[in-house]
Amino acid sequence: MDEGGGGGGGDEWSNNLQVKEKLEEILRKKEALLLEIQQLQDELEEVTIEMENLDVIYDEKNNPVSKNLSIGRKKFNMHPKKGIEYLIEHQLLDNDPEDIASFLFKGEGLNKTAIGDYLGERDDFNVAVLQAFVNLHEFSDTILVQALRQFLWSFRLPGEAQKIDRMMQCFADRYCELNPGVFSHKDTCYVLSFSIIMLNTTLHNPNVKDKQTVEQFISMNRGIDKGADLPQELLTGLYESIKKEPFKIPEDDGNDLMHTFFNPVKEGWLWKQGTSKLSGRIKSWKRRWFILTDSCLYYFLFTTDKEPKGIIPLENVRVREVPDRSKQHCFELFSDTNDVIKACKTDSEGKVIEGKHNVYRLSASTSEEKDEWIQCLTTKKEKRK
Repeated sequence: MDEGGGGGGGDEWSNNLQVKEKLEEILRKKEALLLEIQQLQDELEEVTIEMENLDVIYDEKNNPVSKNLSIGRKKFNMHPKKGIEYLIEHQLLDNDPEDIASFLFKGEGLNKTAIGDYLGERDDFNVAVLQAFVNLHEFSDTILVQALRQFLWSFRLPGEAQKIDRMMQCFADRYCELNPGVFSHKDTCYVLSFSIIMLNTTLHNPNVKDKQTVEQFISMNRGIDKGADLPQELLTGLYESIKKEPFKIPEDDGNDLMHTFFNPVKEGWLWKQGTSKLSGRIKSWKRRWFILTDSCLYYFLFTTDKEPKGIIPLENVRVREVPDRSKQHCFELFSDTNDVIKACKTDSEGKVIEGKHNVYRLSASTSEEKDEWIQCLTTKKEKRK
């Protein structure tokens, strides 16, 4: 009986151990399955984004107008006059002040500093564009300070006094045209507008130690209405508005990057090979816009993107032609020290992460394109040495 009882206890212990092991195995499978589901969701989200962007990519590839417009915007942001000339030459703009003004007013992809520089030029054609640009603003039944906020947000004021003078004169003419009776003379509106801009600087520039008081602002504007004073209530209201809310000054909006990418050694579409997040083994190809400049290879989702999706420095990197079963016209960048290439890219959340590759495989659309890329990458590498 003792042996039987002992055997029964052993069986029970063995059964419990088997149950425990099975439970642990189930939990491990569950964790692995949950991780796989999460990876699948991440990859599905990325594929969905890729599919949504296919139409835009297709348009850019098959529509030379989109490409020329993108080039024209880049040229404008670097050299406004040359950019406008390029767009006119490619029949994307009419050589007409109103058409150019409309293009600048919409401002899509344009640097607001460049807009201000172009509008401030003194030749007759630019002055006509400035006039047409100002006339696109709607200031009816708008108090002066709000009209100024709207106007000064559409471009960045240049630094030269003569350019500012022409711009503010056009603004004052337009404001008085749309708001008759607010000021008895256009010059009054012009001088007061200048005074408001100066007030904004003195109140909100941290380098200005002595902040202007409302009494000083009122005193400074005495007699500007053809010798008469403006109502004190008006000037006090303007002062309080600027004190409470300064003008929003447009930023340069990525102009430094424009300098970097404006004169590339080479640029164009390439297919970049990646690894599936789910399996870690399946290779996938994604179409990216590549720019070679400054001993770096940058790639973007679209030609109009201002910031790259990834950066591949060419230090200790070589290039070679390679065959590939899934793609034609392939070549790859590889580390000549067998180390990881010091690259980086942004993930789906916009975070910058370091690359983990010692090889980047790329595919061109034609054999000629492939040869050009290899030559440019090789030449860039040799020049750097």
